Amino acid sequence: MFVVCGEALMDVYAGESTPTGLSFDARIGGSPFNVAVGLARLGRPVALLTGLSTDSAGERLLTALQDEQVDTSLLLRSDAPSTLSVISLDAHGVPRYAFHGTGAADRQITFDTLPALPPTTRALQFGSYALVVEPVGSALLALAAREHTQRLIAYDPNVRLNVEPDLSRWRALVEQMVAQSHFVKVSDEDLGLLYPGETPEQVAARWLAVGVSLVTVTRGGHGASSWTQSVQVDVPSLPVKVVDTVGAGDTFQAALLTWLDERDKLSATAMASLDRQALEAMLKFASKASSITCSRRGADMPRRNELD
Repeated sequence: MFVVCGEALMDVYAGESTPTGLSFDARIGGSPFNVAVGLARLGRPVALLTGLSTDSAGERLLTALQDEQVDTSLLLRSDAPSTLSVISLDAHGVPRYAFHGTGAADRQITFDTLPALPPTTRALQFGSYALVVEPVGSALLALAAREHTQRLIAYDPNVRLNVEPDLSRWRALVEQMVAQSHFVKVSDEDLGLLYPGETPEQVAARWLAVGVSLVTVTRGGHGASSWTQSVQVDVPSLPVKVVDTVGAGDTFQAALLTWLDERDKLSATAMASLDRQALEAMLKFASKASSITCSRRGADMPRRNELD
């Protein structure tokens, strides 16, 4: 089983002006929530570990998880409000985010209230802003450190400066998490923010040197790259008519983890031994999944039969 750790929220799309204000279209979301749903749609057993409100948005998120057959036994419910992520899209379909989440339910987890992991847990997925807000950030960092030698740790920074604008804090967090991770997926956009003086190749080499087995960098319309200690592979992106890119990176991560799981490669040793052909196949599988999400509005991730 996968356990995805992080936030669940409502993506609220700002729409057209009305005579009395603005129209909004609220959709279930949050990067870890999306990864969990993406894994479930790709046929993987998965649980989401997050704080979830008992308000109307939280109830809708719960229903969505149940409908997608995501294990909800690790949810911590509270009467704190749900986070709202207000999204506006530019002319190219690229999202801009404004987060409203101070004191929200997905930030309420502490190390003492962390639920016990199911004994069948093979991999933990971390990422996004839950790691830089408290008290949940410290709790999840401690969980990764505790489980590092027992289970696969996967990480996607998914930097959100609207939540935490201090890049030095993000860099410190990323280095902490990388030191605990076996697999890191990161966008070139995040690398440009975090390490403007380094190339993706340099960052990948540095992370591999501290113990990461597999590094993958997504480059949007320019494809993706993966590195192990011995192999480096690039693949182009697939042509697609982009509706928007919300959830594209989350889909890519869910697909990477699915590909590895289907081939029994969910271990540091197995990932480190992947050859060029395997890495190319893995990236092409994830690229196809991501292209499907980009062709639809919102984080509407593909199901396994759409990739066959």
